[in-house]
Amino acid sequence: MKLKYICTLLTLLLALYFVPADSQTKKKARRHPVKHIVKVVKKKPVKKVMSQPVITAKSLGDAIATANQDTSKNGGQVNENGSLSEEIVVTTAYKPVLADAVKIRINPDLDDKAPFKAPLSYSPIDKRLEQNTDIKPLVAMQRPAEKDSDFTNNYLKVGLGNLKTTYGEAYFDNGPDEALQYGGFLKHFAQDGNLYKQNESKDEAAIFGKSIGQINSLSGRIDYTYNTNYFYGFDPSALPPTLNVNQQHFSIIRAEGEFAKNYKDVPNDFTYALKISGYEFSNAYRARESNVVISGFLNEMVNQFYAGVSASLDLTTQNDSLYNYNNSIARVNPYLKFQGETYKIDAGINIVDQFGFNSALNIFPAAKLEFQVIPHYVRLFAEVKGDVNKSTLLNFTSANPFLGGDVPIKNSVDKLDIAAGLKGTLAPGFSFKATIFRNSVKDMPLFISDFNFSKGYNRFTVIYDGGNSLVTGVSGEMDFRASKSLDIFGRVEFNQYQMATVAQPWNMPKEKLTGGATIHISNTVDVTGSLLARSSVLDPYSQPGSTVSTDIKSFIDFNAGISYKASNRISVFVHANNILNTNYQAWLFYPEYGFNIFGGVGFGF
Repeated sequence: MKLKYICTLLTLLLALYFVPADSQTKKKARRHPVKHIVKVVKKKPVKKVMSQPVITAKSLGDAIATANQDTSKNGGQVNENGSLSEEIVVTTAYKPVLADAVKIRINPDLDDKAPFKAPLSYSPIDKRLEQNTDIKPLVAMQRPAEKDSDFTNNYLKVGLGNLKTTYGEAYFDNGPDEALQYGGFLKHFAQDGNLYKQNESKDEAAIFGKSIGQINSLSGRIDYTYNTNYFYGFDPSALPPTLNVNQQHFSIIRAEGEFAKNYKDVPNDFTYALKISGYEFSNAYRARESNVVISGFLNEMVNQFYAGVSASLDLTTQNDSLYNYNNSIARVNPYLKFQGETYKIDAGINIVDQFGFNSALNIFPAAKLEFQVIPHYVRLFAEVKGDVNKSTLLNFTSANPFLGGDVPIKNSVDKLDIAAGLKGTLAPGFSFKATIFRNSVKDMPLFISDFNFSKGYNRFTVIYDGGNSLVTGVSGEMDFRASKSLDIFGRVEFNQYQMATVAQPWNMPKEKLTGGATIHISNTVDVTGSLLARSSVLDPYSQPGSTVSTDIKSFIDFNAGISYKASNRISVFVHANNILNTNYQAWLFYPEYGFNIFGGVGFGF
């Protein structure tokens, strides 16, 4: 039992040791303390002393918790014998008091909100620090890469249509090489009209090449053309008993080569060029024509002045059943050019020497002036010039394929051509040119009918106005590029003729309009259109029993086409001619084809 009491007292001593010394009970006045004197002696038993009054506290813990006075009497002093003795006054039993529990009403956040930290890598810049604070020039932007990486440098188109139309084109070259270009092409187009022998065929083949060096460039070309047609025209009011619908063909082989210095935007540059060209022409009968032209120029630039000279030697031989001519021309054109911010002046002369079956020396002015009326928008220009126009079988048959044999040859002379007008750009994408002109022409060539239907002969020939003809008029040109998807262009001419020896300007229209448009509907669909309108003309042919010349009516010819790009290599196209289906005649008794349409496919490779 003594051991039990000793353990109880030791427990109380430990509890009292950690309780604050200033603990007091709540009701100090009514307290009746019961003193317990405990003396702790080393190695001696402790005797429990009980006080007489009865302890009324609920428990020893409640008394200790509510105590508010110092229960230490001795303060834990050590006595003389070295033993620890302490007097403890127990006022009530110890009762620990705990605060009420509070529930944490916060749900845990299950989202992973850890921020993403990109891995960082650092590399030092090996660059010297410069103290130059001047504005540096902008670095030129690099050219963007080509969008269409599937590059095709060869192309083939084939098509068929009504009027037995056959169509074909083929192009080939070596690809994107800036220093060397070579290639060629083939073309074919043929139609059979509704009239008897209203047949036409055009074929062409060519090869070309160009080499660009550091200083000079060399280019060349050879092409061959073979065209055929029939003489199908006749007077429907008086049917001929016979008709010579013989086949006509034109065979032309051309060649040219050019050697020129590359252009460089440098002051006081010296430029030069030399070109040699020629052709060989023949038809189904006896007409032959050979031509060689050697031309070139030298030009020196000094500040705002250009000084130079251009020259050419044009050698031609022409023969048919009735003649064999040497028709050659030599030209020399020295000039000076002055150019400023608002003006440009070209001053020179054109010396022309004709030799061969006809000899003559002519000197013509060659001057031109341009002045900016509205800077960067509108310019005023004026021009005075003259020249000799060589009459060639190639030019005549290209304009009128229904010529007969033994076409007379005589060179015409532009004695004085004067022109003035305005040109420029009124708005972005809208450019124009308006010209008033007056030309004095000696020996103007004219196409006239040379029909003899009693013998079945239905051909044309050429005559010349023996004096000085005067041609005055107005012309206008316009190109309106509204956007990348729409481009409209056109040209109109109004002419007045004063003939010297002939009665009328035979087969020469007074009004003529040409135009067209290109519409890019999308990256895959393109629409094109063209328009030709011509006023009426006169031909000296008179019907039997009449002396009045024949009037060839005016006409409008409208053509259109559409193409669809199915892929980078394959495309489909449709083209329609004479959509209005007008039965018009460009030459008397030779009506053109009616409405015709053809289409096909194209393939790039």
